Amino acid sequence: MIDKFEPKWIAWEITRRCNLNCVHCRSSSEMEIDGHPDFSTEEGYRIIDDIASYAKPVVVLSGGEPLLRKDVFDFAKYGTEKGLRMCIATNGMLVTDEICEKMKESNVRMVSLSLDGSSEEVHDDFRKVKGAFAAVENAARLFNKHKVPFLINSSFTKRNQEEIPKVYKLAKKLGATAWYMFMIVPTGRGEDIMNELITKEDYEEILDWHYEMEKNEDDLLVRPTCAPHYYRIVLQKQKEQGEKFKQRTLKFSTGGSKGCIAGQVIALIDVDGNVLPCSYFPKYAGNVREQSFKDIWENSDLFKDLRDFKKYKNKCGACEFINVCGGCRARAYSVSGDYLEEEPFCNYVPFRVRKNLSKK
Repeated sequence: MIDKFEPKWIAWEITRRCNLNCVHCRSSSEMEIDGHPDFSTEEGYRIIDDIASYAKPVVVLSGGEPLLRKDVFDFAKYGTEKGLRMCIATNGMLVTDEICEKMKESNVRMVSLSLDGSSEEVHDDFRKVKGAFAAVENAARLFNKHKVPFLINSSFTKRNQEEIPKVYKLAKKLGATAWYMFMIVPTGRGEDIMNELITKEDYEEILDWHYEMEKNEDDLLVRPTCAPHYYRIVLQKQKEQGEKFKQRTLKFSTGGSKGCIAGQVIALIDVDGNVLPCSYFPKYAGNVREQSFKDIWENSDLFKDLRDFKKYKNKCGACEFINVCGGCRARAYSVSGDYLEEEPFCNYVPFRVRKNLSKK
């Protein structure tokens, strides 16, 4: 494997079918998807073999809604036998006592559950299906009953950003192992809500809030996601306040205290076999139906570009925090069409830029 760029976490879209119609869905999933059929169980086994022959990452069976596939637990069991740490990402609608038992039997190590509001009104509006909030509450109850470890992922736009502290408290109440605060990247159906993206100013305030919350949080593991400049804020705050706190890491996460890691330690394999830098980056590095995952990971020009910080442009390229932040490459690509451009939702002005401006 090339230097430190080792695949540690792979999201694997095993279906694009979904029983919800979320406003921000990166794959624009619906129950019937034209042109993106589910692959066979045999092909799924081949992809697992391909990954396991090269690395032993966390593999998250994702979608769409992965529980719509009858062979989802066959994949989980087979991956476990090959030494992979298998997880599942679900919206909770299909979770039952029987599903929980199958998760345990197939040695699913962690389940992620999506929750975007602290009430039925907010969450169901985001997910566009009535009963979605009740399903999350029921799934959390069943996971606790069957001792299935789960974390909660929450996505935010202007329509629900005021809910952030409330959702954090609800995640604790529901018994989650961790809570990940996702800042929306406008891809897939998310492109239709570009005007709902949280402003640069509010973004900074939310990350400031998260820093103070995380510093005092002893029980729940928390992490902002798709918010790479949080790691710049952590360093600034620690210097400013003359203190340090150690960020804890969930054993089934990507690990480390680093911002954008797309194509550096994580990737997505979509239902068509395309390998993407992350779940929100709609540009392919290769296809596992045509070449090995190893070949794509080590030799694709896209992944090489993302790992070469000297190629980053404008503010990101000049920033003293590039090694801990890097800016969201998927957001740069969605907004500007150039994945090496500066992070469009960061209002920090790097020292070198300020210095050059002062000379003019």
